[in-house]
Amino acid sequence: MTLLHMSVNAGDPERVAAFLARLLGGEALPFPPFPDCWIAFAGADDGTAIEVYPLTHRLVAGAGQVECRVQEAEGAPTFAHIALATDLPARGVLALAGDHGWTARRCDRGPFHCIEVWIEDRLLIEVLDPDMRAAYRAGMTVRNWRAMFGMDRP
Repeated sequence: MTLLHMSVNAGDPERVAAFLARLLGGEALPFPPFPDCWIAFAGADDGTAIEVYPLTHRLVAGAGQVECRVQEAEGAPTFAHIALATDLPARGVLALAGDHGWTARRCDRGPFHCIEVWIEDRLLIEVLDPDMRAAYRAGMTVRNWRAMFGMDRP
């Protein structure tokens, strides 16, 4: 299975989409199906993308298909987060987040290291540079997960 696209929300969708596109080595463009939305395409141009909606937008099950509803919303933190691979080196990720004024730091997750980037200091993006990805893929397996948390089968 491969994740093809996902969506997140942001106070400034255009700025966040531009940041995500930079991480993905791609391009940010408006997302015309819904007002004030943007989409960040990956550089591979293979359909991998992240849609970025304003904080006030909600996807709802419409009569025939998904619809966008606009309502008041707070910019509260969210439990949802994503991990992204980037071709930028760690120092480049930290500098890019710093240019936006967002919290960013190197972190040890146990089976892998990442850079926590807090988009708008609200949404967590775990960013893995090329050096971090091998450890992620090696460590984030069912077998290793079971061993790490004592879930080994008898």
